[in-house]
Formats: sequence, C-alpha cells, structure tokens
Amino acid sequence: MPEQPDTVIEVDVGAPAHGGSCVARYEGRVVFVRHALPGERVRARLTEDRGGSYVRADAVEVLRASPDRVPPPCPHAGPGRCGGCDWQHASESAQRELKAAVVHEQFARLAGLDVSDLLTGVEALPGGPLGWRTRITYAVGPDGRPGLHRHRSQEIEGVEACPLGVAGVGDSPVLGRSWPGLTGVEVVRGVDATSVLAHRPGPGRQARGRRPPDRIEVLEGPARLQHRLHGREFTVAADGFWQVHPHATQAFAAALLAAVEPRSGETVLDLYCGAGALTAVLADAVGPTGQVVGVESSRQAASDAAANLDDLAWTGVRRARVDAASVAGLGIAPDIVVLDPPRAGAGREVMAAILALQPRVVGYVACDPAALARDVRAAADAGWRLAGLRAFDAFPMTHHVECVAHLVPSVSPGA
Repeated sequence: MPEQPDTVIEVDVGAPAHGGSCVARYEGRVVFVRHALPGERVRARLTEDRGGSYVRADAVEVLRASPDRVPPPCPHAGPGRCGGCDWQHASESAQRELKAAVVHEQFARLAGLDVSDLLTGVEALPGGPLGWRTRITYAVGPDGRPGLHRHRSQEIEGVEACPLGVAGVGDSPVLGRSWPGLTGVEVVRGVDATSVLAHRPGPGRQARGRRPPDRIEVLEGPARLQHRLHGREFTVAADGFWQVHPHATQAFAAALLAAVEPRSGETVLDLYCGAGALTAVLADAVGPTGQVVGVESSRQAASDAAANLDDLAWTGVRRARVDAASVAGLGIAPDIVVLDPPRAGAGREVMAAILALQPRVVGYVACDPAALARDVRAAADAGWRLAGLRAFDAFPMTHHVECVAHLVPSVSPGA
C-alpha cells in the first residue's frame, strides 16, 4: 500500500462503517472510503495513512455506481469539501438502511448480539432530510469569515447557507458578516426566537492537539429560549442542550414511554436529565403518587431543570456527576432507571451501579450505537438482556443515528 497522501487507488466498496464511510480493501489493508456506497467500484484518493492496518480515502471518481446514489443537494458536499454531512450522495431510504446496518454491526461486534428480531430498520422523523437543524455552530477562520470545517481538518469551507438548517439558522445573516477574534459563531432557534452566540478561545493550554473549551456568550437574541414537549413549555439556556431536530424529543419520549411503561405511583431515576424534558414526561406518567429524581452534572442545565419542573412537586433534581459513587449514594430504590448519556456512553462501572439498584426496567436513549452496544454488553454480563431496540434518523444526511433501548433482568425477581 503506498503511503503518500493524494495517491489514487481503485477499489470495490463493501459495507458501511460507523462514522460515515464504507469499507474496502487494498493490498491487505482496510480502506475507509468516504463519498462511496456499498457495491460501487471507485477511484479513491488516499487522505490519511498513519501506518497500521487501515487508511482513509475519498471516492473521487465512481466507476460503477450504486442505484442508491443521488446528486448531493448541497454544493459544498463532496471529497475535500464540508465535513458536516456523510451521506448526501445516498437516497433517503438508503441512508436509513446504511444506518441500520451500522447499528446491527456494532451490536454484533461489541455486544455479541444479533438484534435482527428487535431492530427492523431506522425510523424517519417528520420533515424530510433537509431544513431540520435548529442549532449550527459555524467555524470562524483567522480572516474572520464563517463557514464549516472540512472533514477531519481545521480548514474551513466557506458557505453561503447550510441546507440542513431551519429557516434563520441555515440561512442566518451571520454568514454574511465577519467575526474577527472568534473561533465560532453559533445560531440556535427556539419556539419563537433565534439567538446568536459567540465562541471565543478558552483559557488554558492546548492539550494533545485540542484547544481548551470555548468561552460562549450571547451576542444577539434572548439568553434563554423556549422549547415545547407534550404541551409543556421548557426554558433552556441558549447554549444549553436540546435536541437539534424539532421532532426528535417528542419521538424519543414516546419511544421511551412505550419501552419502560411507567405505572402510577412508581419511582423513576432519570440520569443525565439535562433541562428536564424526559423527567417531566416520566413525572406525568407516574403521577403525584410517584416520584421522579433527575441527576445532571451541568450547573446551568440542573438549574433549568429545577425551574422547568417546579410545578411537579413529586420531581426533584440533584446536581451531581453521574458516576458509580453518585448513583449508589442516591438513597432511592427506583422501579425504573432512564439514562440519556453523552456520546461516550455510561460505561461499565455506571451500568453496574444502575443495575445494583435492581429496577424492573432500564430505558436507554443513546446518540452513539457503539457506546450503547458496549453498555448493553456490560448489562448482559451482569445478567440483564436487551428487550427492545429502536433507531431514529434524527440527523439526516449525517452518519449519526439515535437509539432507544430497554433492558430487563434475564430472570424475573422471585423466579
């Protein structure tokens, strides 16, 4: 295998890989090829080779096209261009099939499970593949011009608009202005208002090639935005977390309720509760005779959650980092545990602490199928089984896929 970047090789493309590429082989090494589809034969330009068993490449010429290939709707998509999307060259149905294949593969490889009987496909959300992002952070270059990062690069692709954004976000006026001194300019849309946030270099030294977290401040619009779920209004800091697809939170909440089936009077533990969206839905389900305790590490999110849940007297929010010690020290015996962790997942120790509480069911909302599969494997090792799995295309055109799973003890209590 030649090691020089920009070398062009000819390969037959195989299955999709987690991360938005497809797998090919060349001279005994794995090649992760972007902008290709399974079954195609392409010429691919080598983009990264650090030695070892694999290299990365971009399909620069398609010699045999898949029937699922379509023209990208964005002029900035393609080899060497904007890195925000992975599958613009695939039809809508093909994108969901690719994501389903990745979820199946991750569970087979990382959890040792065949989930074919549980997961029949990835479910579409309303609205189509474009115009769904309610939040975009545009990168700002040294010249002050905004754009989007190219794939695995600090180079910036200048854009006039992003077709994934909702009105006012994808076509925000910030794209026509200069932002000297900023690392990024973020645009976020609530129910009835839009805010613009400045990202400035954070204090401290760069570590392992990563700069310190940005300092973020609101430049325009409200500092707090309104969101809506199940007829309830939620107020969240403009730089706080809320699902970027406008239909995602509703879909995940409905899937979670169907999975864990909360009963009146039950006690629920909601880990990584954010601003309290799922906490409120669970509180409505168990009613005033029940109890819901949310745990959140972010000071701002915990404060938002407490305010958003103020009228639900049977809920409470505890600000704490979710780790094995904090879970074990909560002092409650939940019937249900729900978790919505960050991309890295909960981890084996947190999963063990959750299962030690002996709930009747665990509901898991996951933004990364690999992390979910690893945590499901940890639960299986502790005597639990995966009882349900659904996947949602909450991030069309990208490789990201959201899953909702639930776990139950392999042997029922008292059996």
